[in-house]
Amino acid sequence: LEVWRHWLEGADHQFTIITDHKNLQYLREARRLNPRQARWALFFTRFNFKITYRPGSKNASADALSRQFSSDFPSEPEPVIPPNLIVSPILWNQDQDIQQATLQEPAPPECPEGKIYIPRSQRQPLLGAAHQSPGSGHPGSKRTLSLLQTRYWWPRMRHDAIRYVQSCSVCAMSTTLRQLPTGKLVPLPIPQRPWSHIGVDFVTDLPNSEGNTCVLVIVDRFSKSCKFFPLKGLPTALETTEHLFQQVFHHFGLPEEIVLDRGLEFISHVWKAFFKLLGVSVNLSSGYHPQTNGQTERKIQELGHYLRAYCHEDQHSWSRFLPWAEYAQISLHQDTTGLTPFQCVLGYQPPLFPWTEEPSNVPAVDHWFRESERV
Repeated sequence: LEVWRHWLEGADHQFTIITDHKNLQYLREARRLNPRQARWALFFTRFNFKITYRPGSKNASADALSRQFSSDFPSEPEPVIPPNLIVSPILWNQDQDIQQATLQEPAPPECPEGKIYIPRSQRQPLLGAAHQSPGSGHPGSKRTLSLLQTRYWWPRMRHDAIRYVQSCSVCAMSTTLRQLPTGKLVPLPIPQRPWSHIGVDFVTDLPNSEGNTCVLVIVDRFSKSCKFFPLKGLPTALETTEHLFQQVFHHFGLPEEIVLDRGLEFISHVWKAFFKLLGVSVNLSSGYHPQTNGQTERKIQELGHYLRAYCHEDQHSWSRFLPWAEYAQISLHQDTTGLTPFQCVLGYQPPLFPWTEEPSNVPAVDHWFRESERV
């Protein structure tokens, strides 16, 4: 069911599952279920199926596939497109400088295979590109290092990343100290798929930026992915649901659970009735205890750090940086999953933006890049 879920979930017509495991016929009739079976039963409610028993001797097709021979010598994949038809990748200025410097300082024997060795003269510029670009958002030393390690290598790389981040004046001014709250931490249950359990909150009372004074923050508790949307002001309950449908639900489907604080727009009868009809569970955080919606609160802190780093000279420009802030957040490595939100949701990791100083001869394009690189 997991493999064929995209075809079977919500299907109008009933389908049949044929199995040689006779006990599965009575799975839906069991009266007492252990926690694991209860989770299965909840998952099965998404599908319209019946289970039919067939002895293994008569279930030859499925049995043969389950015993399919697998060679100990995997075959080498062959490219579908001939190499002479592939357009060579665009090299940004940083790569060109690295290639020139490598001629003077070749890679040592201990350089891992598949990684690009960075000569001494190019380490500081590369650290700056990984840490300061709008697409990364002044992350900490660990995340800065993870961005670089996907492609590059040099000795004492971790040490250099820590020293660079510790000496960053922008981070020193914009980073706030965090202290763990007292008491026992009771985390929320871990979701089983992306965007099935989300947290929602608002950042309010921001300086007017292109008419916007508020940010709608939506966080996926499974992948740690997030969405930031600028708003003219704090919306009503009905307006909030419309934003969720337009920006999130039509991409990822309806969630199973939404965690919210006790704002007036979230405790209204409109909000409760709306999601009750949709079958979405709505859980409110405890009074005066925002840690209940902790993942969303943490994203708001990281958004604040990002905007302080890039908008401290012009606080009225923050709405233009929200797409960059979101891109930076979903591109950074997460300790809890071992992956970036990009990898969890989409299955791949995007590269750092190849900033270039060469003009494009298109004024509008050059203006956009100048504005983006202004910071």
